[in-house]
Amino acid sequence: MYRTHTCGELNATHVGQVVTLAGWVHRRRDHGGVVFFDLRDRSGLVQITINPDLNAESLERVSAIRMEWVLQIEGVVQKRPAGMENPRMKTGEVEVIAKNVQVLNSSKALPFMINGETDLPDENTRLKYRYLDLRRERMTNNLILRHNVIRFMRDYLDRQGFLEVETPILFKATPEGARDYIVPSRVYPGQFYALPQSPQQLKQLLMVAGLDRYYQIARCFRDEDQRGDRQPEFTQLDLEMSYVHRDDVLAMVEGLYTAMIPAVAPDKQLLATPWPKLSYREALERFGTDKPDMRFGMELVDVSEIFARSEFKVFKSALESGGAIKCLLAPNSADMSRKEVDALTELAKSQGAKGLATLSFTDDGVKGTAAKFLSQQEVEAVKSRAGVRAGDLILFAADERSIVNKVLGNLRLVFRDKLNLADPNLLAFIWVVDFPMFAWNAEEERWDTEHHPFTMPQLADLDKFDTDPGAILSDAYDMVCNGYETASGSIRIHRRDIQHKIFELLGHKEADIQMKFGHMLEAFEYGAPPHGGMAPGIDRLVMLLADEPNIREVIAFPKNQNARDVMADAPSQVEQKQLQELGIRLSGTP
Repeated sequence: MYRTHTCGELNATHVGQVVTLAGWVHRRRDHGGVVFFDLRDRSGLVQITINPDLNAESLERVSAIRMEWVLQIEGVVQKRPAGMENPRMKTGEVEVIAKNVQVLNSSKALPFMINGETDLPDENTRLKYRYLDLRRERMTNNLILRHNVIRFMRDYLDRQGFLEVETPILFKATPEGARDYIVPSRVYPGQFYALPQSPQQLKQLLMVAGLDRYYQIARCFRDEDQRGDRQPEFTQLDLEMSYVHRDDVLAMVEGLYTAMIPAVAPDKQLLATPWPKLSYREALERFGTDKPDMRFGMELVDVSEIFARSEFKVFKSALESGGAIKCLLAPNSADMSRKEVDALTELAKSQGAKGLATLSFTDDGVKGTAAKFLSQQEVEAVKSRAGVRAGDLILFAADERSIVNKVLGNLRLVFRDKLNLADPNLLAFIWVVDFPMFAWNAEEERWDTEHHPFTMPQLADLDKFDTDPGAILSDAYDMVCNGYETASGSIRIHRRDIQHKIFELLGHKEADIQMKFGHMLEAFEYGAPPHGGMAPGIDRLVMLLADEPNIREVIAFPKNQNARDVMADAPSQVEQKQLQELGIRLSGTP
């Protein structure tokens, strides 16, 4: 066998034992005839000592060995000399005195160093050599954490009576709001499968099938613009339950996460249990977003009433056009330079605002771009309403309410990072509920669903379908943590009449409904039970637990920011023969 022990498991209990190890050379140090290797495998590091009295054949091999060579070491475990222990290593109280050294494979010069976190290359280089990047301790630990998260989920849900069921990757398009990846069929020329954006229809059909509680660690695919918390393919915990209301689903997932966090990430703490629950409208009004970071305060303050009779033109015109005036208090920021304030103003403009107005409460009095336009009474009212203290900065936005919320919500996050207001070891999970069911698509003059078309509207709003669709609330819910949407779910439609009515409202013709969704509508005619579920994102969760800036750091082989696999150079061209078999001709080719 190549090894009797792993590198990271050795300790004082192994002293005197003859062991065989295999791994990579992490570091090499030559000290006057004595050579030291740090040998590494997934379990950790151990120091290998090569004394000059080692057999000549092994010494000859040792002279050529460099970093990342793969070795087999046979030797004796001994305690390190007193004072020479290394408390930074798990195996730091012992070393292995080599008796035989075998080279299992050599390594070319490395494109970058992998025995530390400094001097790393750009991300594309790391992704090109991802198999090397994953050897780094941080990256290995990220994958171990991911494994522990998924293992805990499986064990917990098994105890709760869930069945793990795999659903097809090759299926029909599922309307989830993003473009589908499509797969041509050779057997049926001119026809295509779609890779699932989620197993939405299939998990509902499993409820119709009577499985009662289903889950899977589901691979999902969406052809959408990339950002730090998105990938073309991603992984979610997909779960569905029969005979449940909204709070039954929330309680199940909250119980899972509340038990999981201390087990897999003991350095993290939950901000609150039970988790707070906010309505969609409340979240927007208080924090400017439907995925608020609750680790710090800085709530938006509505001051429209204070300026109802204001003569300040900017405020007056906003209110006359039906808009709102809100402010954000940035603590201890009154000394911000004009350049910094101008940068914030440009940021606000990029998000639709016409500008920003400010008040700085300094030792020398009240200053800022709005100071000369506001009365003393108005300033005092704002000071009282917002809880201003000396040294604080107030930023005003006056515009349409949606723009005001968006602008101040984003500025809130700017100050969070600038002032270090959020504890990185806190996980502030909340539920956001009562989302609008529909949004008006002015460009195409039709209604779109805010969630997806299989979401159940709240039963109290069913009579609004023909009179006021925009006022209908859905029975949907989001799980939010530290400013990220980490899960989305809903109670599903289980009645054919409601499902058909929604498809009609969305503008689908009858033939289109039958072609795309006929199998779902028919299934609902065979005794479909009430059901609901959720799909927590695993990549985003592990990203938060690992304190990583994006989900690419917790995925073994991710695409880059341009949705490209730079290691395998994909997507790539295929042979003309393959295209001909599929009946595909590329644009511009004969």
